[in-house]
Amino acid sequence: MNQQEIIQHIAEELKQEFSNEASGHDWWHILRVWNNAKHIASDEKADLFIVELGALLHDIADWKFHKGDESIGPAKATALLKKYNVEESIIDQVCEIIKHISFKGAAVENKLTSLEGKIVQDADRLDAIGAIGIARAFAYGGFMKRSMHNPSEAAREHKDKESYFNNQSTTINHFYEKLLLLKDRMNTVSGKKLAEDRHRYMKEYLERFYKEWNGEM
Repeated sequence: MNQQEIIQHIAEELKQEFSNEASGHDWWHILRVWNNAKHIASDEKADLFIVELGALLHDIADWKFHKGDESIGPAKATALLKKYNVEESIIDQVCEIIKHISFKGAAVENKLTSLEGKIVQDADRLDAIGAIGIARAFAYGGFMKRSMHNPSEAAREHKDKESYFNNQSTTINHFYEKLLLLKDRMNTVSGKKLAEDRHRYMKEYLERFYKEWNGEM
């Protein structure tokens, strides 16, 4: 089985598993990240096989849905990749992406070092901002039974993973605690350019949101 056949088989498995997911981390999110990653990788001298595998598997078992356990995603990805006889060295690189891709708080260091990992992280972060990012934020907030907005509740800067994971803040606060921070944390030139317009759209959306919230005509 060649690399593209492996990619397509894995994509089909993930499509079946995540098609009915309702938190904004569904198959369509995976597909968008996969497409974003391929687009960014076309401008970089990266290993496309690792980029594609990392993009497809980045949310295979998100730690946020497994009580903060970061080991489940790499373990599940390893089992799937071994099923298709992917080389150990490639599995290790993909698992490193899965382990470190997520935003874990404003003050938490980004531990991704490989170009492939940085590309996948940019691709994932692009899907967290802009119009799709706004929709996903409210989908996730509803899934987690969080309030949409509470003017008396201030946003916070999370200094560690535990603080970020245990946060029960509103969806609007999530913009300030994560989404609006991502533009300046993109890794690649392509990622930075693509993030600009999506970031601007979120700021415009928030302005409109506050006007309607406050009853301004």
